Amino acid sequence: MSDTIQRYIAELQQTDSARQAAAAQSLASLAEEAQPALVALVQACSSQNEAVLNWCTAALEDVGPPELQQIEDLALLAQSASSDVAYWAVTLLGRARDQGASAVSVLVERLNDSSAPQVQRRAAWALGEIGHGASSAVATLRTVAEGSDGPLANQAQRAIERIEVA
Repeated sequence: MSDTIQRYIAELQQTDSARQAAAAQSLASLAEEAQPALVALVQACSSQNEAVLNWCTAALEDVGPPELQQIEDLALLAQSASSDVAYWAVTLLGRARDQGASAVSVLVERLNDSSAPQVQRRAAWALGEIGHGASSAVATLRTVAEGSDGPLANQAQRAIERIEVA
């Protein structure tokens, strides 16, 4: 990891919102090259500062899938009480595709947690992205698809189809 990326990660972990936002903005400009900072960016999504959250989101949209060694940290972050942190951790676990299979149990927990509907829908999406590695979640996805309305039911059904085709 470059010294520049390490410096940006350290700045993201500061309490000064201006420094956090500047670091996230710099990481956003790096696109996929910011990948080593992925976990720090997700953690910084807990910020109450709108600029920090917006720049972290911009960076995370372009960073690509996580590395295998980041999966465990993302699985822990997916359990966060912060819906923004959990949303991005779940999204990245889905981007990991089959490498995210070790996080299926965490994704199922988020799928069953109706306190953050956007995270719940994203968990269904992520399970579908993982594909065959998420086959243990099919029964839960069926229950959700049959017992829910609208977007969550649709996303759960799509996830089942993707898992069964994989």
